[in-house]
Amino acid sequence: MAGISSYAFFKVGQEALGKEDFKPIVALWFATFVLAPGFFLPLEQEMGRALAHRRALNQGGRPVVARIVPLGAAVAGIIVAVLAGLSSLATREFFEGYALVTAALIIAFVAYAPTHLARGICSGQGRFASYGIVMGADGFVRIVGCIVLWQMGITNVGAYAMLIALSPLSGVLVVWLRGDIKTTPGPVAPWSEVTPNLGWLLLGSLMGAGLVNAGPLAINILATDGQSGLVTAFGNGVLLSRVPLFLFQAVQAALLPRLALLAAQGDLVEFRNGFRRLMQVVIFVGVVGTVGSFAFGPPLLKVVYDDVLNRSSLTMLALGSALYMVALATAQAVIALNGHALVGMGWLLGMITFVGCTWLASDDLYLRVEIGLVASSLVALAVFTVSLIRLLKEGANITPESLSDALSDRPFET
Repeated sequence: MAGISSYAFFKVGQEALGKEDFKPIVALWFATFVLAPGFFLPLEQEMGRALAHRRALNQGGRPVVARIVPLGAAVAGIIVAVLAGLSSLATREFFEGYALVTAALIIAFVAYAPTHLARGICSGQGRFASYGIVMGADGFVRIVGCIVLWQMGITNVGAYAMLIALSPLSGVLVVWLRGDIKTTPGPVAPWSEVTPNLGWLLLGSLMGAGLVNAGPLAINILATDGQSGLVTAFGNGVLLSRVPLFLFQAVQAALLPRLALLAAQGDLVEFRNGFRRLMQVVIFVGVVGTVGSFAFGPPLLKVVYDDVLNRSSLTMLALGSALYMVALATAQAVIALNGHALVGMGWLLGMITFVGCTWLASDDLYLRVEIGLVASSLVALAVFTVSLIRLLKEGANITPESLSDALSDRPFET
């Protein structure tokens, strides 16, 4: 649902606003999905992990919520203060002078705080239908609202920006009315129960989310005043290249629980075999996606978005997405083996590589970013691969907490 709504929102939004005026919406979209998952996904992970552990012990989870919610509010407050301080610069240099789009970014960041926390509560208490409602309602409301604005002939950029900002609250409202984010009293939760790996998860989540969304943001920064259409076209190309990532999510859902069970049982031989099978599927999906972009990318982009990117650009974007997908799968295995710090450092090195390559690799607007995307995912993948081999050789320290973190580690959303 999330993937379909993303493609639909970009299609309808460009029909309503035109490609030039859609540029600030592209920037808002990718900036939102760097900041929100980057800062709040680790809190969601820790909320879900701690609540699931208490549920297994028949202990109430309200003290866990009481610990994490104020932490989320504090994170939101700090980042909002930073964004507010940079608002004039962001409006002028990043959002084409639309102050309402800058305001929408701040509101969206605040709105995703309760969204991620509600998701953590639902997953941690086994309320997966409600978890799906929170996830699905966001995309559903966003695309329905976009269609309504389009059909009403509204061409105000701020209206579409606010739709992005407010749509995540719809699912939270539904599950709150259903009573599915209620928790029961229990033993006091010490900080050690909810924050054992929070710092490393935060680093990894922020850098991982930044990396998968870095391309359009870099293009937006580097483009000149007359290249708004190129920014929108690149954003369309990035979305198209992510089809394998959505397939990867389905593969994860099917295979990761089995890997988690093997790791929990300490059966590292079968864990290796299972991980090898997972990687074979992931690599196959990545190869098909890259070859498909080379063969069919340009005409498909023309049909879906009436836009043009050359075959080389679409192939590079698909290759970058494929490498990121393999890196993400490897990172999850490393986290399952208690390698949180290694994953955080791997994504950080990937981001440093992206900045360096984009700065030095080329003067071509697209090529410099495309090289950065491919090289950064390669570096992250190399770090995770070496880390995984070392952890398996040394005999990893596997805990239920690390397995929970691995299963919920997905620093990208669209």
